[in-house]
Amino acid sequence: MTQESAPETPPSIAVFPKRFGVLESVSLGSITFEILEMLFRTMWKLKSGNNVGVSSLLRRYISVSGRAVMDMATKDGELRVFIVSGEVSGDSIGSRLMASLKKLCPVPIHFSGVGGSMMSRQGLKSLFPMEDIAVMGIWELLPHLNKIRLKLKETIEAAFLFQPHVVVTVDSKGFSFRLLKQLRAKYSQQGLDGPVHFHYVAPSFWAWKGGEARLKGLTEFVDQVLCILPNEEEVCKSNGLAATFVGHPIMEDLLELNLGKDTLPHEQKVERVFEDFRSKNAIPAGATVISLLPGSRLQEVTQMLSIFSNTMELLKDSFPELMSVIHVAPNHHVEKYITGIVHKWPVPAVLIPGGLPQLKYDAFSASRVALCTSGTVALEMQLARLPCVVAYRAHLLTEWFIHYKAKISYISLPNILLDSAIIPEALFQACTPTKLTSLLMELIHNEGLREEQIVAAEKVIRLLYPSERNINSFLQQDSRLRFPDFTPSMIAASTILYYVKP
Repeated sequence: MTQESAPETPPSIAVFPKRFGVLESVSLGSITFEILEMLFRTMWKLKSGNNVGVSSLLRRYISVSGRAVMDMATKDGELRVFIVSGEVSGDSIGSRLMASLKKLCPVPIHFSGVGGSMMSRQGLKSLFPMEDIAVMGIWELLPHLNKIRLKLKETIEAAFLFQPHVVVTVDSKGFSFRLLKQLRAKYSQQGLDGPVHFHYVAPSFWAWKGGEARLKGLTEFVDQVLCILPNEEEVCKSNGLAATFVGHPIMEDLLELNLGKDTLPHEQKVERVFEDFRSKNAIPAGATVISLLPGSRLQEVTQMLSIFSNTMELLKDSFPELMSVIHVAPNHHVEKYITGIVHKWPVPAVLIPGGLPQLKYDAFSASRVALCTSGTVALEMQLARLPCVVAYRAHLLTEWFIHYKAKISYISLPNILLDSAIIPEALFQACTPTKLTSLLMELIHNEGLREEQIVAAEKVIRLLYPSERNINSFLQQDSRLRFPDFTPSMIAASTILYYVKP
């Protein structure tokens, strides 16, 4: 990869008050922050001739008690990042973070860790297939415990040998937190100064009884949390855990697919030309198309797809030209499973491979409604303004645990964010083909219900966009960057690079 040369380190300046946020006028004797900035702008010129942001230089060198990650990388002539993701959504988040780090970092970056196909395209050679640790639930986890323990040990050893400046874990809190905790312990036992630990996607403490209280324990092995939902940053900080709300990764789809449009992000929607999709896939003009999103993990896909199949069987009597579009997650086991059973599907089906946002949203635009397994896909429906029904089933033990421990009334993020049942949900024992058929029939025919979801989508998207305070902070760190550079992954990358290690 081609990287620009690192600027030589400017002379040190006296320590003075600073705040990670909107630049303020802070007095230092009779000299304000702005005057210091002007002096540095005059005195210090980068050899490359590029002004990477005087504010960022000030932030990097005003502390004598710590070193920014960027400084450590510059000293070593490279940035070593150990990054781990255990599921498809995390693979997408991780790949975008890697791309943003490469864009912002002035020295070469070397990656190691665990990820999927999208992270591999950014230069990661995964230690083992990401699917080996992509297990969720309680009862569902038991048969895989020994394999996961071995993979955890392998990952810890690989991270230690890699000698990273930074370790980033993406979601998958069960595996991620054990990795970070044991890795920090390993460095401590050997009396070594370990890497900075970041966790991308805060644990859903807001969903569980006692969840917030457990945040305090994370401070022992997590240095910074990169939050994707509003209010998470504030709650993490109130419990002593450093955090930054970077915005939800789903916003990256919106910004990338709508590049060049001058409307505000929360006012945008992903619009595609559905006629082309229907023509290419031989979908009749009068056909009713339903997008099906059965999940990204094999265990949930096998369970949910059976329910979805029976639902399509019931619906086809009401819609003579019913077609389904099945969205296949970029998971080798999932791809193999769906390809093997689609020939038994009760209605004509089109398979949409994962990892292709344009094709995915083309399919959404051609659909009347969507039936989704609970997850990030419910937010994708908001971007597409596609009315949907959310479904979820799990093992009885897992369902019992959720009933006992959960403190929220909904499972889909749009409903949680708005605290309202905008999207119909069919959960656990109520998730039956008969129930799903009834909900889909009503959503297909009832324009009032459809419009309610479409109107609510703008409110949801507004909540997912990075805060103005964090955008301002990001822009101060690098004055070259402008909209649409302040994506969630770019803000996350900036937070990592300018983190000051105590």
